Amino acid sequence: MESNVFVQLGVSILLGLLVGLQRQRTDNAVAGIRTFPLITVLGTLCGLLAQAFGGWVIAAGLVALAALLFAANLMRLKAGDVDPGLTTEIAVLVLFGVGTCIVVGPMAVAVAVGGMVAVLLQLKQPLHRFVSAMGEKDIKAIMQFVLVTLVILPVLPNKTYGPYSVLNPFKIWLFVILVVGMSLGGYVMFKFVGAKAGTWLGGVLGGIVSSTATTVSYARRSKEVPGATRAAGLIIMIASSVLYARLLVLIGIAAPGGLPHVALPLGTMLAACVVITGAAVLWTRNASMKISQPNNPAELKTALILGALYAMIRFGSAAAQDHFGARGLYAVAILGGLTDVDAVTLAAMQSGGGTAETGAPWRAILLASMSNLAFKAGIVAVLGGRELLRMILALFGATLLAGVAILWLWPQ
Repeated sequence: MESNVFVQLGVSILLGLLVGLQRQRTDNAVAGIRTFPLITVLGTLCGLLAQAFGGWVIAAGLVALAALLFAANLMRLKAGDVDPGLTTEIAVLVLFGVGTCIVVGPMAVAVAVGGMVAVLLQLKQPLHRFVSAMGEKDIKAIMQFVLVTLVILPVLPNKTYGPYSVLNPFKIWLFVILVVGMSLGGYVMFKFVGAKAGTWLGGVLGGIVSSTATTVSYARRSKEVPGATRAAGLIIMIASSVLYARLLVLIGIAAPGGLPHVALPLGTMLAACVVITGAAVLWTRNASMKISQPNNPAELKTALILGALYAMIRFGSAAAQDHFGARGLYAVAILGGLTDVDAVTLAAMQSGGGTAETGAPWRAILLASMSNLAFKAGIVAVLGGRELLRMILALFGATLLAGVAILWLWPQ
């Protein structure tokens, strides 16, 4: 018991030092590297005393701390030191709670909150730049994601309907939230790095948000911007390679039991794409271009279309597999992959019972991704120039050959 108390005090001091170090660097007049450890220790001691004397000890400690903050700010105000911010004061109160939580709550929660406070304080300038860079459309994107997740999802029934028992509104919308959330993450990352990021990052972000949308955008730009053809082709190839990493993450979150069965063949395809992308880098010889801003991925209309598409693919996969076996699943994957590989991926994993012990799910996913490559090549043919089309045909052709080799040579 005594050793546990010393561990609690040690963690309390370390968390206080972590936050205090950050505050000291900002020359904060309220609390710094010495004060914050004392605050967390006060919270821990109040938590320890509360076990013997009751919860009023914690409340009294919090009130006393708030009174000290009030007195300190009042003295600063009289001295003419006017600072409208309350960040440090709130951090003080939170750190007192962290110190208390080390004793009365899960220590892991206290450590996580303490670390989060330090990170938030340190990210002041990047967060301010991020907010400054946001426009009305960006706020709309975030609010629409809140609508998709916190408003629509809770009211949907969590039960199956229709033949084959595969249409579950709650689970369908969970898929929508997962895909839109991943795309929104790429959109937010773009806001942090800005439009002047390099070609590589443009391709990576494009693959996270939507490799198809990225292909459309840069196929058009290759015609509009002189000398940008090779850079546009490289960005499209990088985005198409990142697609496989995105699919593995998607499977790991939505169907973790099936990940071991699909990770190796899809990972091999990803490795082949990396090699082909490396060849594209040598081809482009450090070509670069300004990356374009992605569209809002959290549009309600987009979410509804995505949900409807997933439901159709899910139902079609179940029906086709029931009537035609794995071949039916492959046919649906090829057709569905033209527009949305994410929907095919989760539908294929669900058709495998979430375990994907047979080869059918990963083969369906790979076929869908190859179908999507062919579709994106068609986009380039329509929207891009001849030079870009030649480049994409060479790169995508090599990628498709790698996919065919994996499908042919991989053990059943």
